[in-house]
Amino acid sequence: MSIHDIPVRTLAGEESSLGEHAGKALLVVNVASKCGLTPQYKGLERLQERYAERGFSVVGFPCNQFMGQEPGTAEEIATFCSTTYGVTFPLYEKIDVNGPSRHPVYAELTGAPDPDGATGDVQWNFEKFLLSPTGEVLARFRPATDPEADEVVEAIEAALP
Repeated sequence: MSIHDIPVRTLAGEESSLGEHAGKALLVVNVASKCGLTPQYKGLERLQERYAERGFSVVGFPCNQFMGQEPGTAEEIATFCSTTYGVTFPLYEKIDVNGPSRHPVYAELTGAPDPDGATGDVQWNFEKFLLSPTGEVLARFRPATDPEADEVVEAIEAALP
């Protein structure tokens, strides 16, 4: 089974999968509205705007596992993201990215190494995984890495179809 085949639900609760983005490079990010890193939404949206027409999308998975920093309902999350940061990229249902209830998408992603070769649990909100257009994990960027850092932009540009 490809990561594109794993069932997910949109933030609106509709059944979906990352397969709706097959053929695009994806930056998968666990997001939160009340985190010190929340301003990364700005950079993520700029990446979306810059590369969407070239076969790229950011996809966000809200997560409340890190100090309860995403306590909102789906509606509250959608409103916050659109009104505060003008988010246009797809957001999916709130999920667990670590632990026994880890979503299957993240079970796949966390096997990928970061630049230091470390795999395993997501460290915090705004950890980023770059997927190829075929769903292969190409790169992993830890939470403190700015979405518009040179290494992220270069990896995105290399992954574009």
